[in-house]
Amino acid sequence: MRYGLLGEKLPHSFSKEIHEKLGRYTYELIEVAKENFASFAEQRDFTAINITIPYKRDIIPYLETISEQAEKIGAVNVAINKDGKLHGYNTDFAGLRGLVLRAGFDLKDKTVLILGYGGTSRTASAVCEDLGAKCVKFVEGMARENVISYEDAARDYADADFIFNTSPCGMYPHTDATPFDGSGVSLANFPKLAGVVDVIYNPLRTKLVNEARLRGIPAVNGLYMLVAQATAAAELFTGESVADEVTEKIFKELLLAKQNVVLTGMPGSGKSTIGALLAQKLGRRFYDTDEEFTKKYGTPADYIREHGESAFRNAESAVIAELCKETVGAVISTGGGAILRRENIYALCGNGKIYFIDRDINTIVPTSDRPLSSDMDMLRKRYEERYPIYTGTCDVHIINDASADDAAQKILEDFTK
Repeated sequence: MRYGLLGEKLPHSFSKEIHEKLGRYTYELIEVAKENFASFAEQRDFTAINITIPYKRDIIPYLETISEQAEKIGAVNVAINKDGKLHGYNTDFAGLRGLVLRAGFDLKDKTVLILGYGGTSRTASAVCEDLGAKCVKFVEGMARENVISYEDAARDYADADFIFNTSPCGMYPHTDATPFDGSGVSLANFPKLAGVVDVIYNPLRTKLVNEARLRGIPAVNGLYMLVAQATAAAELFTGESVADEVTEKIFKELLLAKQNVVLTGMPGSGKSTIGALLAQKLGRRFYDTDEEFTKKYGTPADYIREHGESAFRNAESAVIAELCKETVGAVISTGGGAILRRENIYALCGNGKIYFIDRDINTIVPTSDRPLSSDMDMLRKRYEERYPIYTGTCDVHIINDASADDAAQKILEDFTK
């Protein structure tokens, strides 16, 4: 009995963790190079598999039957071997539909722009049709048959209600990218957006999702879709149903395991102490971005005195980007001014939930090792400048008016609920 995920490159897939949480079978990641795909499909050396990029269409000629839904979409993400004959299905539809409904997005009579024109874009179109969207347009960099350009979308569909990203733009390791890059178009061109759906799940929040959220637009990533399509596939694999509560439980467990706890706030607000306590309570690694900076460049204070604040901010951003690109399931405490640069927020939010540690400024003691807030007047000025950014970029605002342990407990209760 062989179950698994077929793809070309799968080093960062979450699928094995999801399927094995069900406890029904052993699940493996099956990497097959393009030149070996035909041989793999012909040998049929598996019981049942999920299929991902780039083989969702390539598998179709090897199927004995294909489900009506998979045929309509033109993509197969599940193949089951029955007595040497392959039967194809599409559970991405159920996964994406579940994601949209869980997000509370009402597509009825709405206009939806789908970024990308691959197999997943057709799944998205089918979901939009099923949920009653009145107008669905595929969008890519250049217009062609069935596809409009980003410029066309901004001009003719500026009143779009929803955007779905089905392209790989923004997926790890290229986390600085968005589908709009180089087009001269952005989310600002669509002022009536009621929601953004990005099917990417690694990172947990793409730059596109973060941009939407910072604009006040509800936005979700593809992690729930991944889990929901996997549990739907498991039902096909074994013939046994999976309760919705089990799908939700696996989703929350996976999110909790992968997401970082990120602490922002003024110098002296207690971030490092609270972070160390949280890491201990959660059994996680703890990183302090100022300490990571010191390992490379010396102390932030010395660097600022020698090179100036602007040079420090550049180096700090590089440290944060490097740390956040590979770090999951950790606790990260940031320098007081880390939130001043938007690229830092994107990096910290990618796999992180941000908690703003807010402490009464009058209880913070200025120190000489903080050249930007070495006296009370400077400290108050920094706080007034940064406060709107702290509150505007955090997921949760924590008032640290008691002990560090009390603040850590507040965060722990929110993060694990």
